[in-house]
Amino acid sequence: MKSDISRASVQGRPTTIPRATLPNASVRPAERTEREFEFTPRDFEEVRKLIYDHAGISLSDAKEDMVYSRLARRLRATGLRSFRDYLGLLRANDEAEWEAFVNSLTTNLTDFFREAHHFTLLKDFLRGRKDRPITIWSAASSTGEEPYSIAMTAVEALGGFGAPVKILASDLDTNVLRKASEGVYPVDRLAKLSDAQQRQFFLKGTGERQGMAKVKPELRAMLEFFRLNLLDGTWPVKGPLDVIFCRNVMIYFDKPTQYRILERMKPLLKPDGLLIVGHSEALYHATDLFKLRGQTVYVHA
Repeated sequence: MKSDISRASVQGRPTTIPRATLPNASVRPAERTEREFEFTPRDFEEVRKLIYDHAGISLSDAKEDMVYSRLARRLRATGLRSFRDYLGLLRANDEAEWEAFVNSLTTNLTDFFREAHHFTLLKDFLRGRKDRPITIWSAASSTGEEPYSIAMTAVEALGGFGAPVKILASDLDTNVLRKASEGVYPVDRLAKLSDAQQRQFFLKGTGERQGMAKVKPELRAMLEFFRLNLLDGTWPVKGPLDVIFCRNVMIYFDKPTQYRILERMKPLLKPDGLLIVGHSEALYHATDLFKLRGQTVYVHA
């Protein structure tokens, strides 16, 4: 997950919507002249409720302009002329538009070996588990840089592509999952990788594909990509897992939602497994579930 808004959540429901509106609320005069479509406070409140109820994403007041900008593209794409009509389309449970709606409101900022200390720790952890099956879940895989970094770390730690390592990579956003599954990136995205890593794990494009790089089939074979909404009643993820990466996700949900996602993850994780979260995330409200091992890495409490 990974900047303005994240992608996955659990079964939380707000008891109140933080920003109150009035029945006849209207947009500010400046918005009437600057915006292509009327976007009232009531419209924004409905968007906030829909995305919270569906995906657990909690939008602050500061996200109003961002929401308008992204959803205005959907109005143009669908040929609708008002947010009222667009929200009516969502209320009618148009499945294709719901997918586009969620994809529009998720932001996916990621990089290979982001928060590098996690991968140093992971390498040491995996070296202590040689010759045994290992399963790792990347719960907010975005465009694939995180799970591919996990796979590269596993290959280096365990001595080759033949190690019994399986990496589950899920995300709410179908667009980023498609890109992740393809495993094709601009060469400049590989800047954090050494020349040796680039040669070992990627194929550089030529001709029309010059400037692009694709993950090697051996690396791609270690990963299984699938869509997952952590609000769903059941998850297609089975334990026991050795490691769960759930980084830069929790900060976008309220505390009850955070607790519920952690509560559901704990039974999936082996008693000596690791839960790895983002650098700005802390689990002080879930100390009965997980305790800090160090540098945003947690273990069973």
